[in-house]
Amino acid sequence: MNYRVIKENDLFFLTDDKGNIPKENDYGLGLYTKDTRFLSKFDIKINGQDPILLSSSADENYEAEILLTNPHMEEDGKLILWRESVEIERKRLIYDGVLYETLNLKSYYPKPVDFEISVHVDADFTDMFIIRGFQYGEIGRRTGEEVTENSINYFYKGADDIERGTRVQWDRDAKSVDRDGSIAFDFHLNHGETETVTFSVTPEINGKSGTVMNPEKALQLLKTSYKDWERDTTKVQTDHQPLQRLVDRGIMDLRVLLTDIGHGAFPVAGLPWFGVPFGRDSLIAALQMLAFNPEIAKGTLLTMASQQGTKVDPWRDEQPGKIMHEIRYGELASTNQVPFTPYYGTIDATPLFLVLLSEYTKWTGDLTLADQLKLNVEAALNWIDEYGDRDGDGFVEYHQESSKGIANQGWKDSGDSIVHRNGDYAETPIALSEVQGYVYQAKNGIAAIFEVQGKVEEANRLRNEAEKLKRLYDEKFWMEEQGFHAIALDKDKKQVGTLTTNPGHVLFAEMLDDHKASKVIEKLVSPRFFSGYGIRTMAEEEAGYNPMSYHDGSIWPHDNSMILLGMSKVNHQRDANTVISGLIKAASHFEYDRLPELFCGYGSKTGRAVKYPVACSPQAWAAGTPLVFIQTILGLFPDSLSKVVHLSPHLLENMNELRVDGIKIGEGHLSVYIRREKEKTIVEIKENTTGYQVIQK
Repeated sequence: MNYRVIKENDLFFLTDDKGNIPKENDYGLGLYTKDTRFLSKFDIKINGQDPILLSSSADENYEAEILLTNPHMEEDGKLILWRESVEIERKRLIYDGVLYETLNLKSYYPKPVDFEISVHVDADFTDMFIIRGFQYGEIGRRTGEEVTENSINYFYKGADDIERGTRVQWDRDAKSVDRDGSIAFDFHLNHGETETVTFSVTPEINGKSGTVMNPEKALQLLKTSYKDWERDTTKVQTDHQPLQRLVDRGIMDLRVLLTDIGHGAFPVAGLPWFGVPFGRDSLIAALQMLAFNPEIAKGTLLTMASQQGTKVDPWRDEQPGKIMHEIRYGELASTNQVPFTPYYGTIDATPLFLVLLSEYTKWTGDLTLADQLKLNVEAALNWIDEYGDRDGDGFVEYHQESSKGIANQGWKDSGDSIVHRNGDYAETPIALSEVQGYVYQAKNGIAAIFEVQGKVEEANRLRNEAEKLKRLYDEKFWMEEQGFHAIALDKDKKQVGTLTTNPGHVLFAEMLDDHKASKVIEKLVSPRFFSGYGIRTMAEEEAGYNPMSYHDGSIWPHDNSMILLGMSKVNHQRDANTVISGLIKAASHFEYDRLPELFCGYGSKTGRAVKYPVACSPQAWAAGTPLVFIQTILGLFPDSLSKVVHLSPHLLENMNELRVDGIKIGEGHLSVYIRREKEKTIVEIKENTTGYQVIQK
């Protein structure tokens, strides 16, 4: 369906394209916070009839404008309201835990008109797991409502003993207010005259809620926060307008996906259903943002550290030192009916936590965060060796313990994603190829930090362990006849030989020798993988290949972005640019110049990229992908620990200029201007206050 969603911090509002939440809908429309729906009905009528949609914009994620008008109205031959006489503009925003919606009513009829606007609201306080059909269980009950002249208050007592409430208020005298949630207003307008009514909707949990203010003030404060975000974020200018639009959209989408639960801003996974802390999603999105706003990585690391596992709990797939997969706050989670408080069933979040910390340190030189997270780092490293490597074979593998957990615990977590070349599904414990790369990168990265901190013995031990893993990976995962790595080893240590993108993530870790890295890249940009719009998750002709699937032939922008970082790191810039150009071309087929979470893997011969029907949009690591395009085109990899910045620019074919200003590195900034003059690429360093040496390749 065409939905509209706005979000600010921990509150989001999901409606149809008319701006309504119809009473009966199968998409879970509503106003949500803490995984609970606080508004389950919200629609408007004019003289008891549905307005006609004129336009509906979701261009801004923090503010929405929807334009409607009236249908023609006659009764027994008598004119009630001429068609398209009244313009109904709905403007909405969220600030400080409160939703504001203003209805602007303007008459274009040549004579005075009278009409009624009615608004219909309700609140069911349903847990998101129930709404999405994933779980059912013991729940609480609505305990009543309170109706006044300018408000309706709904009350709910949960099975978790948490009291929840929704307060709906309006600023215009109502003709009538009914206990069923119907509020009616009379309007009398002359030609060209406009009148308004503004609603505020405030969720309340155990007596705590946001504060209602003047909506214009709320909008101004919201806009100011966005200006602050833009000011603190790296600036990009290019003559390649499709790329410019993608980058601008990605930066704004990432801002709306930021949330702070007390440890600093971090990106939630995506809207509408994943607006919560996610281990791998939040960590990878923060990694993608390092060249643009490294402070987000700090908030992400502190948030993940705050929820790090402390005990062995099979119900939550929790183990000491493990980084969570996902946390939920709804009624079913609070009553332990689902294990998401948090749930730890992810094999990659723990090494990715260490990778992000080491990369953040390379960008910023901030060793104080590493000091602050000292115990978390030690616990994560211990988890890798003690719990991650379940059988002592040197590889980190996963196996579901929780009865309501996730079976496949890598980023391709659908049930059919780890499949042998004969079509059989692999059985757990499973060791994924990319996870071994993350572990290798994590140990080397933390070793570099330890070395600067004077922990030479610990640094050497980690490097030796990483080198051993490199040799073991090359021995056990490489498929000589395919010139590629297996996606995984199954429970019997047999290669799961299906050709997938997973080994492409290992490139960023620099764990492959040059020859094998080149072979992997050559395969990834071959027609079996590269559709013309991006690299498919699984190669064509594999037994499990399906271009319409979630993980077995679709195209995920973030998956491509991890491969792109690796391609750039190992100096395969031309191949990287081929992939970037394909993804830019794909984005032109989606709404608002936005890369979705994923799209179907059909080739470009179809004439357009094919939408995946239930992809999240906006989605954090998809929004972060265009930012990786810029880092990749620049070939930019700083190392604050060594006080050097590596730069290897390679412009796209149809691109002549790229200027990137205010890249935060160390305690300073780097600004570069790349331009093409005939066949030459000219690189100008416009600013370098880092104090580091810039090494150009």
